[in-house]
Amino acid sequence: MLSAENGDAPWRPSFGWNGEIARRNRIVREARGAAQSPAPSQARRNSSRGVELCGVEFVPDASGVLFLVAERLLIVADLHLEKGSSFARQKVFLPPYDTAATLARLAPAVAKYAPRRVVALGDSFDDVGGSDRLGEGDRQALRALQAGRDWIWIAGNHDPLPPRDCGGEALAELRVGPLVLRHEPAPASDLEPEGEIAGHLHPVAQVLGETGSVRRRCFVADEVRCIMPAFGAYTGGLNVRDAAFARVFGTRRVTAFVLGSDRVHAVPERRCLPD
Repeated sequence: MLSAENGDAPWRPSFGWNGEIARRNRIVREARGAAQSPAPSQARRNSSRGVELCGVEFVPDASGVLFLVAERLLIVADLHLEKGSSFARQKVFLPPYDTAATLARLAPAVAKYAPRRVVALGDSFDDVGGSDRLGEGDRQALRALQAGRDWIWIAGNHDPLPPRDCGGEALAELRVGPLVLRHEPAPASDLEPEGEIAGHLHPVAQVLGETGSVRRRCFVADEVRCIMPAFGAYTGGLNVRDAAFARVFGTRRVTAFVLGSDRVHAVPERRCLPD
């Protein structure tokens, strides 16, 4: 299971209306206790920077990327590039800047971790023709992110074919030690004994505070599996209390790791609100 970075300081969430949930409500206190409690053996804290999932150390970042420390591997899920232009083809007109915004938000994470490899975990483009519609400025931004490192495109349900003229290598899935990196999570009954990092479900958590409720993107994880938040500017989200997550995790206890402004906050699933 993932664990939030807390050190010795009290857990004070920085997300919510006006940037902050009220600090002293019951839900926050119980979530703080869960975040500071010892993690299971398969996900034990190994350093001040990272945690372990199936023995692989990684860092969940507040931007929504996941960094596997030993492999210097950065994972990002569900970019959905060119979603605006995809909608425009259906006569639904949105500001056509989502690709630029998504790549601009990814750039600081790549600079921060300086990965050897980046894995885009499927649905990197909103449709199979999305890569053909990239503007030259966005294409140059993508090349800059790829410079000096390997880049892997995992096939998704929106983009089952490799993107054209976008560099990198296209794979159906990637194995990293005991973990399989794929777009769509396997059913709970099919997972053992391997672990998994997947996307596809766009998890979000809704948490209640004294000033109201807040809905934020999140990682959701147990001891062997992590479902990543969608990264794209125009991506929606599915509540972690939805039945789709029960089909993935079965009866395992899961935790939502909610993206705050500058850190990740651990909230037990039972403290997340349904829609």
